[in-house]
Parts: sequence; C-alpha cells; structure tokens
Amino acid sequence: MLQDKDRIFTNIYGLKDKSLKGAMSRGHWDGTKQILEKGRDWIINEMKASGLRGRGGAGFPTGLKWSFMPKESDGRPHYLVVNADESEPGSFKDNEILSRVPHRFIEGCLITAHAIDCTNVFVYIRGEYSGPYAVLVEALEELRDRPDIRGEITIVVHRGAGAYICGEETALLESLEGKRGQPRSKPPFPAIAGLYAAPTVVNNVETIATVPPVIEMGGAAYAELGVENTRGTRVVSLSGNVVNGGNYEIESGMSLREIIYDLGGGIGDGRALKAVVPGGSSTVILRADEIDVGYDFDSLAQLRTAMGSAGIVVLDDRCCIVQLGIRFSEFYEHESCGKCTPCREGTRWLTAILRKLEDGRASQGELDLLLDVCDRINGKCLCPLGDSDAIIVASYVAKFRDEFQAHIDGGGCPFGGASSLDGVLAPIAMHTHSPVAEVPA
Repeated sequence: MLQDKDRIFTNIYGLKDKSLKGAMSRGHWDGTKQILEKGRDWIINEMKASGLRGRGGAGFPTGLKWSFMPKESDGRPHYLVVNADESEPGSFKDNEILSRVPHRFIEGCLITAHAIDCTNVFVYIRGEYSGPYAVLVEALEELRDRPDIRGEITIVVHRGAGAYICGEETALLESLEGKRGQPRSKPPFPAIAGLYAAPTVVNNVETIATVPPVIEMGGAAYAELGVENTRGTRVVSLSGNVVNGGNYEIESGMSLREIIYDLGGGIGDGRALKAVVPGGSSTVILRADEIDVGYDFDSLAQLRTAMGSAGIVVLDDRCCIVQLGIRFSEFYEHESCGKCTPCREGTRWLTAILRKLEDGRASQGELDLLLDVCDRINGKCLCPLGDSDAIIVASYVAKFRDEFQAHIDGGGCPFGGASSLDGVLAPIAMHTHSPVAEVPA
C-alpha cells in the first residue's frame, strides 16, 4: 500500500484550500525558480531518470518525448499543449486533479515549458468540464500579478466542443487551430510539426501535474516507487458495481484485486464479480479470474490489455456483456469523425450486429460476421478510435462467447431487463458526462 509520505496528489482527498495561498502552504512553488535555473538538460535528465511515462493512455516515456524537441532554433516557436479533454468513459482523474490541485498543474506547465524552450502553453480542456475550467482560470488569475512565480510563460485555456476524437493528439491540434477535429497522418510527429506546424509536446494533465514532485524528490527517488517499466504512482478512477468508487492514488504495480477489494470495498449487494474494464472503455475486458494482476504496463500487456486512461469499471454478475458491447460501440459510432472508412462504416456495422444479437434477431452466421467486421476495422484506421471499438468487441466475444451464443439460442437476452448496466454506466456518466450514458438500453 502506498505510504502517505510518497503521495503526489494529497489534496484530492479532501476539500482543502486550492488557492495560491493554500498551495504555497503545502510547499508548492517553493523551489520552482531554483529548478528552472538548473537548465533544460538537467530537467530532462531528471525526468528520464524518473521513468515517468505518459498518463494519457499511450505510456510514452515523458523525458524521452521532451528530448525529441529541437535544441537548435530554426525560427519557429516551440509549444506545449496539455490534453485535458478526458472523454474516455470510465476516467475522471484529470477532472479532479484540475479541480483540487490547479497550482500543482500550472507549476508543472512552467517547468515543462522551460525544459522544451517554450513560452506559450495551451491547455485544451473538455467543454463539459465547466467546474475544472473555472478553477483553472481562477488559479491563473491569481498568478497574473505574480511574474516572480509565473515568469514569462503565457498559458491559454481553450475549451473544446465535446468531441471524443479530440482526445487524440493530432485531432486536438487541428481543433486548437480552429479546424475540424480530425486526426492527421503521421509522420510528421508533433515534435517536428505540431501546433501551427511548429515543434510541439503534447502531454496529459496527470503527467504534467506529476512533474514538480518528481523533480523535487529527484528522478532516481521517484523511480524507486512502482515496478520495472512502470515507475511511480498513478491516479486510478474506480467506478461501476463497487462499494467505494472514486479516484485513488496507488503505487504502480498494486494488484487489480487489491484496488477493487481493499480500496474499493468490493462488490456491493452481495453480488459476485463478473468482469473488469481495466483502463477505460477502449481496453480489453478481463474476467473475474484474471484480476490477480499487477496494475502496470507490462503485467496488463501479458493479458493483452492495458492501463489506458486508468478508468477501472467493475461489473458484477448481473451485467449483460452484449449490452455492454452495444453501449460502448454506439459511443464509438457516435464519436467517429468519419474521416476514414473502416471506422466510419465499421463502427456502425458493429453496433447493428450487436443490436440484432441483443434483440434475438441474429443468426449463427452473424456472430462470425461480428468478428469478421472487427478484423476488417482493426489496424486499418487513421487513429485508434475505430481500432478500440473492434478490439473491445472482439474481446467480449472471446471472453464471454457462451453469453453471445445464449442470445442466439434463446432468441434474446437471458438477462432480460435485469442487467446491472444502468447502475454501472450511470456513475460513469456522472463523472465524465459521457454520451455513452445517453444511449438507450
């Protein structure tokens, strides 16, 4: 269990003072000037030593990403873009980080900007996050008359318009430039040609907010937390059929079983665990017999799944997996930008077949067709959105094929109206305002 002395986000556990005064009383901003004086190379080397990997889903090493930025100026500005879009169903940690520790986040922006030789920071925040937006703007206003703290860095907060696709970094950049939010072809990568065709680093909220404490404790000391290849701590969002849902900071490598039963209090109403979505809607589902696994990149990869955005959704024995597939597939169909055919058409086909299965209208051959459509989508899309739909639906069939078969053999859903999904996806929607909850059962 993570010791209190090693926690990064102590202020997410209560309604403590989140103002500049409150932040400074907790030691924030104390050594920022001295950190910046150590220079760009020193900061990047400390981040490399820490082993910190991106908290947005891809898990790319943070210090390495920063080092890709050009060191010699070619006349173009450098930009830092922070992805605060957080629209993955099941994830709501960035919401709370921005709401509770805005100054820790801003301090991270300044240190990161200095490390990549940047004077302009853009925070792309989800349009529905009106609360975190107001808190962040207020925190920036507190720094307006404090050039001794903020230096010469300009931070612009840009509100998105509710598109899930803008969580993908290049679609986010397109939207930030005032264009339609659609992914770009890569290469070039953002470090070479990102925002306004200039060198750009795109990082997640939790990643940036973790930077100041990593530097303060030292990269090597931070790397002592966690496990091999997944260093440090992680904020996980726990929801669904669990007694104590919410955000928890854990030491990387803690088992999924411990997260659900020790932190989350287990399954409510005396029900049995059926499955777990381990990292947000786009990650491969795990059965109840697969939760004795470390919550880290490598351990989950061995089960062909991922930490993703750290949104852990717990499902009890009342959950209909076909209904779950419909809910998530409808979400991806709705959020597809339409730029590439496999995603635009494939997500629609997946949803249609799943609906036929649920209604008892599907033939045996259509279960095989469902997997064939998954295969025709996966690996053929411009960005991970369509792939995610295909991967998770295929995993539902692989892990719970008997349940899909029962829908065909019984001419309808064996759960009838007793599925627990309304109790699962409603809490997710409460935290993320996700369109997934608006889809009719």
